[in-house]
Amino acid sequence: MITGVVLAGGQGRRMGTVDKGLQLLRGKTLVQWVVERFAPQVDELLINANQNIEQYQILNYRVIPDAIGGFAGPLAGLHRGLSEAAHPLVVTAPCDSPFLPLDLVAQLKAALDANKAELAVAKTGDQPHPVFSLCRKSVLPSLTAFLESGGRKIDAWYAQLKVAEVQFADEAAFSNINTRDELAGYEGRA
Repeated sequence: MITGVVLAGGQGRRMGTVDKGLQLLRGKTLVQWVVERFAPQVDELLINANQNIEQYQILNYRVIPDAIGGFAGPLAGLHRGLSEAAHPLVVTAPCDSPFLPLDLVAQLKAALDANKAELAVAKTGDQPHPVFSLCRKSVLPSLTAFLESGGRKIDAWYAQLKVAEVQFADEAAFSNINTRDELAGYEGRA
């Protein structure tokens, strides 16, 4: 049983401080694209958001803001997701990656189990994608200690864990849309 957490808690600074998850791409918000691909892969879905909560609630999933203030980044969203998850495994995906793989969770879980790892992270080529990861709920104390010590970088935290990296062939599936120009570029693609 797996809980999925859509990470939509950022400030969208590179997009002009707008809520990225609520930006439209081909008539749907970015978060809608992510939910449509991610929700069928998990047993429970939570949305981590720190602003525009009512707009995220329209999607009919529980919306959970960070427990740590100040827009502390994706680890704060994972922290809250681990704290709220009903299941022993938690997988994350960002709200600005509308084309995430349809087999993301299955691939991450297979690697987590095969390697008896604490965390499985997606990778394309030499590039890890740490916001696409599956971890055991038992990592919560280590994450809490890391955040309380001022840590914010995902890879610095998970370097302390037993990690399985999962190679995916399709780099485009992990593309995230950070700017208005990138959003406009995807608008025109078929």
